[in-house]
Amino acid sequence: MFKGIIEGLGSVTHLHRSGKSMRMSVVSDFDLDGTNIGDSIAVNGVCLTAVRIHGRQFDVDIAPETVSNTVFQYIQSNERVNLERAMRLSDRIDGHLVSGHVDGLGKILDRKNQDNAVIIKISTHPDVCRYMIHKGSVAVDGISLTINRLEKDSFYLSIIPHTATMSTIGFKPVGQWVNIETDMIGKYVERLMIPQKKSSSLSNQAGIDKAFLAKHGF
Repeated sequence: MFKGIIEGLGSVTHLHRSGKSMRMSVVSDFDLDGTNIGDSIAVNGVCLTAVRIHGRQFDVDIAPETVSNTVFQYIQSNERVNLERAMRLSDRIDGHLVSGHVDGLGKILDRKNQDNAVIIKISTHPDVCRYMIHKGSVAVDGISLTINRLEKDSFYLSIIPHTATMSTIGFKPVGQWVNIETDMIGKYVERLMIPQKKSSSLSNQAGIDKAFLAKHGF
């Protein structure tokens, strides 16, 4: 589990593609003290497992499904990436709960300066946007950000200077693909709202609907 607060940047030093999978080596800008083989590290918001650590460099194996559903299908050697190690239970949650499981891809459509902020428009599939709300949280390449404006198939972000300096969102150009993970709370709520089919030996039981909420005082 992560919180979407980027620890620092890294550089992809080596990519070994094998069929539809790959092994990737990343050199971190910060010390990896206390990080062990088997630990989770979010790379551009994707939860990966460190399989080798040497100084500031770590290796990760990326399965075919992860490659096909994330920006790793486009990644190149020497590319800069966002890094965050798994949070400790004693940490403050300064961003929001981020699982590192990407819901879909987005593309940067526009970026413009507005006083000290950078306004970025990102397009994505409507099925991804449905889990977003105005002023809600979204993880873009693993960065916990607030949705400034929401449309059917796109959303806007207002990036402050600190975030632009500390993460790749500060220099990614128009046309660049990014990983999108929506707030997991919305997905759980939707799941609870859908009636669940029971086995033939049990009668069907409705899920949580407006009538259920009204009956229980909501």
